[in-house]
Amino acid sequence: MANVSIKADIKVQWPQGQSSFSPGTPEELAIIGVDVLVKALGTDAARSFVMQVFERYANEHLATPTNSVAHPLKNAPTL
Repeated sequence: MANVSIKADIKVQWPQGQSSFSPGTPEELAIIGVDVLVKALGTDAARSFVMQVFERYANEHLATPTNSVAHPLKNAPTL
């Protein structure tokens, strides 16, 4: 798999306030995206959406990742 670096400043606005994120890896970006989906759509709808994406790659066999990424939203202020 390719070594990918992401440079992004993501700002999410909620009725209760806003959140800012700066993911540096695809894994961190995915965690942020899933978290936003869950907050916006609810757990079941977000899971359904993500499963639709994974269905596109159902026949691919990807290598197991060799690194683990800490959750960038841990200890983030709750809104």
